Amino acid sequence: MILLKFAFYFYLWFMKELNPDYWTSRYQENQTGWDLGQVSPPLKAYFNQLENKELKILIPGCGRGYEGIYLLEKGFHNVFLADYSEAAISEIKRSCPHYPQNQLHCINFFHLEGTFDLIIEQTMFCAINPSLRMDYVKKASELLSENGKIVGVLFNRDFEGGPPFGGSKEEYWTLFEEYFDIVSMEECHNSIAPRMGHEVFFIAKKKK
Repeated sequence: MILLKFAFYFYLWFMKELNPDYWTSRYQENQTGWDLGQVSPPLKAYFNQLENKELKILIPGCGRGYEGIYLLEKGFHNVFLADYSEAAISEIKRSCPHYPQNQLHCINFFHLEGTFDLIIEQTMFCAINPSLRMDYVKKASELLSENGKIVGVLFNRDFEGGPPFGGSKEEYWTLFEEYFDIVSMEECHNSIAPRMGHEVFFIAKKKK
């Protein structure tokens, strides 16, 4: 009974934190199902229409950094990548050694500081415990400049267990509208085949 109780409380703690060792082990064991091996097509389409190369951009939970590297190659020089796992940051340094080292950070999203014009959401929101989602929305708002935006892709489906943790467009709308004016939140029309019909693309502007 004591062991069961300990296991239960450990599970609650672990699922809340999903600590760096957990994510590092996923990389070491090649259990990275979230990794597309490329820039997410909906985000790529969004990036391609951005004109202001001076934007200060944050990509939390960046993984292997495909989106950040793509933006760097397009001339965006203020793109900051953050991930909880040193393994992820190390892989970016290996695959893109010319990426500015001072713009790569191994850190808990909730400990980030600074101000950004744009936050890109790609697979981080679904990786944190759902109990932390409102904290995520609030933190994103705090990190954004006065006219800042958060833009990205969210799963529009449920998963058994997690991570990833799923959700619905209705749930996301309710969460984000407290701190953001939602510009759009629609089903993606250009997802990769396995995710077609299961993703929403959203743009939300920080409330004044």
